[in-house]
Amino acid sequence: MAAELVRGQNHPLSRNRIEIRISADAPVVAGATLADESGRVRGADGVAHPGAPTLPGIEVSRQAAAEHRLAVDLDAMPETVHRVSVLIALPAAPGGPLRFGALAAPRAAVTGLDGTEVAGYTLVGLDAESAVVALELYRRQAAWKIRAVGQGYAGGLASLLTDQGLPQAAELARGIEEAVARGLARSIPAHAADTDRSRRTAAPVTGPDPQGTTSVAGSPHVVQASGGPGGLPGSVGSGVPAAAVPTGGPVDYTHPRRRQASGPTAPEAPAPADGPAPPVAGDAVGWSMDERLYNQVWGMFEDLARSIAACRSALDFAESRMEKELDQLLADPRSRMGSAGDAAREAAQARQAQLADQARAALDRDLAQLTAESEVVEPALPPAYARWDNPVWHGYRVPAEPPMAVRLGDLHLPESDPLRIPMLVRLPLERGLWIDSGVPDASPYEEAGELRHLALQAAVALAARLLAVHPAGEFGVQVIDPAGAGASVLAPLTGAGALDAPPATGAAGVAGTLGRLTERVDLVQMAMRGGASDALPPGLDTSRQLLIVNDFPHGFDDRAVNQLRCLADEGPDVGVHLLLVADREDAAAYGPLLDPLWRSLMRLTPVPNDHLADPWVGHAWTYEPCLVPPGSQVLQQVLTQVAAARTKRM
Repeated sequence: MAAELVRGQNHPLSRNRIEIRISADAPVVAGATLADESGRVRGADGVAHPGAPTLPGIEVSRQAAAEHRLAVDLDAMPETVHRVSVLIALPAAPGGPLRFGALAAPRAAVTGLDGTEVAGYTLVGLDAESAVVALELYRRQAAWKIRAVGQGYAGGLASLLTDQGLPQAAELARGIEEAVARGLARSIPAHAADTDRSRRTAAPVTGPDPQGTTSVAGSPHVVQASGGPGGLPGSVGSGVPAAAVPTGGPVDYTHPRRRQASGPTAPEAPAPADGPAPPVAGDAVGWSMDERLYNQVWGMFEDLARSIAACRSALDFAESRMEKELDQLLADPRSRMGSAGDAAREAAQARQAQLADQARAALDRDLAQLTAESEVVEPALPPAYARWDNPVWHGYRVPAEPPMAVRLGDLHLPESDPLRIPMLVRLPLERGLWIDSGVPDASPYEEAGELRHLALQAAVALAARLLAVHPAGEFGVQVIDPAGAGASVLAPLTGAGALDAPPATGAAGVAGTLGRLTERVDLVQMAMRGGASDALPPGLDTSRQLLIVNDFPHGFDDRAVNQLRCLADEGPDVGVHLLLVADREDAAAYGPLLDPLWRSLMRLTPVPNDHLADPWVGHAWTYEPCLVPPGSQVLQQVLTQVAAARTKRM
């Protein structure tokens, strides 16, 4: 649960790669200072600001915006840096606010790369201040902590920088204001977020990533809707760029200094003679191309969610406005009848139709832009993010490193058809997965057996993907199939030799597999708690494991059910992940005993189903699994390479 800080309060920081999100009611400048152990900033090269947005371990926006995402990698901070102060300031814009007291209180939040908030701080009590130190990250006994600061300065940036011991603070403050002025035309008003596409909070910047390649960075990634039995996974992503482009115009995909960038991660995108430049794959912040694509995909998700929410809201408003006008018309006996009443009714209906047409036109424009972006992004996705029909699989090679995320399927809304947004979740999986083989309402699949077959196919495709995107020997798959009913569907895994052992069948096979995995969970947990990871028994396989359980709860006794619950609850922390293929109705005899099990798993379906709830805007997203195209041999080819690499490593 995220901590809501008050001024002066600190909070431990358990991760070193984070985002700092700033939100305000008007465009603000965001920056950071890097100070030594005494809290002094030694020079201008210790300040990240719009004119110099990238420093070792931190990247800020190049322009003023209503919302910011600052990317921070504390592991990359120089050893001399002991304090990182996050500052915000009001730009000197004509007609803009001169003090924070004229605005609603801004907010700063520290989140993980998946969007999960660690701590937040609302900067209340500001008045005449035009610059403020919002948060502070500081080292304490080799660990990093967060402190809510909220120290404001009526003298603006110059006073703030002077207070941090910076030489020539006034000169640097003028340089920052000049850099902001150059980009102020691109700044984004907060109130536009309801009416147009809104992923790009700040203009992208160009700078080196830790690998030394050229990085094209834009707005950071998106927040994932909260988890739960019917919710989107909480680990994906979570952070969304939340500011909007000016109302009424198309999104400008032009990136500052793109033509000065070079290298494979910063391709040149020539702009047409009129209109914006085309979308570009990797148009998001990140330390690697995979991370930028991940952030871009979830940015597209948030854009689609916001655009459709705005359209639905506008349509509801148009309808309610017409009903209100008609009610007022009927309330006056003098205007109910006759030509005047008819004319008033027609005028109300015409206004409703005009508002509805405007809303649909805005949505059509946004969908066209997102579709164009999807057509660029999909072919550029790496295997972990790509559909099985993507040509990238034909050049598949066993990777040397695991990816940061994996694709579980596609998401879409009724208004967005046929546009699909990849559903990416972070690795390692923080929750088990449940592929529901029950027959949903209004399903074309009347036979339960047909849906069970499809559910196991989806499980095999997902297991094959997880095997394929991990280095050889670092991820294994085990299967429990008590009655052997899934032998034909499991053939790609068994035939290629991709499983750690043949599928376990019968009561003895179920007990043996669950016993070995629960023993491993217990041993690793004890070693971790005791700080003695080197004391594990020799020969214990510590690679990550995926356990596929087919046709649950058939073949399970009470002991096996308890062991399965233990794996679901404790396994992910020590590298044991559960993939359950089951119909909840089959386990009805257990009553509420299994309710915690179902709640702990992320529910997926083998057929399109609108069961994924989005509490952010109230949408019910339709999920579609990533299945191998009929007749395709890509799965067999990939698994053959995986098995060969495993054999070679042994």
